[in-house]
Amino acid sequence: MGKSGLHISHWGTFAANTEGGRITSVTPYAGDPDPHRIIENVVDAQQHPARIDRPYVRRGWLEDGPGRTDKRGRDEFVPLEWNEALDLLAGELSRVYRNFGAEAVYGGSYGWSSAGRFHHAQSQLKRFLAAAGGYTQSVNNYSFGASGPFLPHVIATESQWETEATTWKSISENAELVIAIGGLPRKNSAIANGGAISHDLLPWLHACRDNGIELVNVSPLRDDVSAELGATWMSIRPATDGALLQAIAHTLIEEGLYNKEFVANYCVGYDLFAESVHDKTPEWAAEICGIEAGAIRDLARLMAEKRTFLTMSWSMQRQQYGEQTMWLGVCVAALIGDIGLPGGGFGHGYASTNRVGHSEMLFGLPTFSKGHNPVRTYIPVSRIADMLLQPGETYTYDGKTLTYPDIKVVYWAGGNPFHHSPDLKKLREAFGRPDTVVVHDSMWTSTARHADFVMPATLSVERDDLGAAITEDALIPMHKIVEPFAQAHDDYDILRGLASRLGCDDEFSSGRTSIEWLEEMYTKWEGKYAARGHQLPSWQEFWDKNEPLDVPKRDKDRIMHTEFRADPQAHPLRTPSSKIHLQSDEIESFGYDDCPGTPTWFAPTEWAVRDDFPLTMIANQPKTRLHSQLDVGGYSAESKIKGREPMRMHPADAAERGIADGDVVKVRSVRGSLLAGVAFSDDLMRGVVQLSTGAWYDPDEDGNCIHGNPNVLATDIPVSKFSRSNVGQHVQVEVEKFDGELPPITVWGPPKIAIRS
Repeated sequence: MGKSGLHISHWGTFAANTEGGRITSVTPYAGDPDPHRIIENVVDAQQHPARIDRPYVRRGWLEDGPGRTDKRGRDEFVPLEWNEALDLLAGELSRVYRNFGAEAVYGGSYGWSSAGRFHHAQSQLKRFLAAAGGYTQSVNNYSFGASGPFLPHVIATESQWETEATTWKSISENAELVIAIGGLPRKNSAIANGGAISHDLLPWLHACRDNGIELVNVSPLRDDVSAELGATWMSIRPATDGALLQAIAHTLIEEGLYNKEFVANYCVGYDLFAESVHDKTPEWAAEICGIEAGAIRDLARLMAEKRTFLTMSWSMQRQQYGEQTMWLGVCVAALIGDIGLPGGGFGHGYASTNRVGHSEMLFGLPTFSKGHNPVRTYIPVSRIADMLLQPGETYTYDGKTLTYPDIKVVYWAGGNPFHHSPDLKKLREAFGRPDTVVVHDSMWTSTARHADFVMPATLSVERDDLGAAITEDALIPMHKIVEPFAQAHDDYDILRGLASRLGCDDEFSSGRTSIEWLEEMYTKWEGKYAARGHQLPSWQEFWDKNEPLDVPKRDKDRIMHTEFRADPQAHPLRTPSSKIHLQSDEIESFGYDDCPGTPTWFAPTEWAVRDDFPLTMIANQPKTRLHSQLDVGGYSAESKIKGREPMRMHPADAAERGIADGDVVKVRSVRGSLLAGVAFSDDLMRGVVQLSTGAWYDPDEDGNCIHGNPNVLATDIPVSKFSRSNVGQHVQVEVEKFDGELPPITVWGPPKIAIRS
């Protein structure tokens, strides 16, 4: 029996107990005030039957060569020796670069991958493809792909509202009222991109409660704020938050409660905005939102009376017209006038991860260059299916007109688009269009099953690295805990094998091993701090000590836009007017009918099918895993109902359909169906069901999911013509009891493997 040093993951820091070369249990970091059980998934994952044991190639690709096919996701795989796999893949990359150019290689490779500053698969792949000749890339993400490009036009850049946001310390000590549109769910705060060390959402919210701050949870889900916090639950119909915000703005203006001085000095576009909400009364909104008109007026008056912090979850913009909803939140916060004051203002993404509301490291983290990509072509990341299905078609994005490239090779490392993307049947069709699909993964995920080349990658516990998120206060030395599974290789070593065959290894690797890269990254980072008067230990001291290294942080009392409020001329915003936009001539000039220059609420087009699909499904983040990562782990597996992803349902809605708690049900939308297990809950408003994302897609012959992945139901239309982001948060469904023989789950084991003669 042995015990490792600390190891960091996106969902927590832990030490592992090992026996016989296997991880037997994990122990949370003692310094974490609220550790999450997701770390337990590591125990089962390391030796799980779904691990990829060696390189594979799809049988059809090996026999027929590259090209379009409908066999991806359905074909057998042929095992290869490493040299054979690398030779074949290098030859295919050479063919595509030579015949079609670098734009024909898609290296977006979106996904969280594993924690670790060096072995971040997406970064390694981008460095390799840049050295090989270049690639078409993706921009933005699935989490806040609408807010990222949009909010800079009206109030703040992504870095300002994510890593430079008002801190929880400032909020807990100075706010009087926190309005959480979309809630502040503990489960989402389990994760931090780069690694979570201290889960402190609940301690900060307890401090808010103990300091007499009133919390209001505006959500269809009561438990989007933990029960012990005593928050007021304002139950709202999904996708109607914009209507509520318009009615609040109407009340603030109609009753003269808005901050006239702030609006006059720090905002533009008030007159047109005020005109746009003159008829958006609380009575109008009540019919849409399901909230009484009196409650809307009382909330508006309370917000005007108290120092108010208005935060909106990322879910607000993961729905059709999401930019408009976000903008209306900005407008309400501006009318209240607490922006730039201690404990007041506007926030986006608090509790969506463990990052927002925390100060960042003083001078950043160790890093390495992704190289220079000579290809300028890019797509918004969620448009991958459109790109593959519509090469040469033009589309709009952020005031520009762009063209989808003709992609011949899709290269994916450290991600699972069959988790992220809505309308999985469409994505499945799209994955049949390229000549070749390459996937690095440690597990036989749905994406790996839809590849031509499958390269087995190590887990983070099987390699050395450095770990931390920019908003944590320590750097973790990540010593390898166990040896790699079977023939799994680090992504870096796989790519280096390809680079040597393509003649670009010097540019990719600089001749360094992984451990030499770690030393190089750390030494440069340590020198940056030393040059500014902060002495950190040498690389060898840090690595040999094998303990968290405390890192200086920025102002823990930071208030977003406090400098702007103190002197808007000396500290202008980065918007077109240098002020907050309640209306935008620039956005109006783009001519987008679904994203006008004065913010407004639109009813989702999905509502047109409510007669046949009367329930609204909320497809939110799971509490038992990060996205789809380690769905096979024990903690994730124990949440399943008869092997299916659990779907929460109000008992009254279930009774109307003859459904009992624990039943397996068939859930249908316009696009497809899935099987899920029902869990009763009165924490949902009537007419709403909730099914978390992340169950590995396990399609039947028609492409419907027998495991419970909600993205088989959701539409792949964009949020708007502005951001082209995804709308996976909501979908209209109907639910019925499933009485047939339950099909076995196949995705938690390997696909069909062909025996080579």
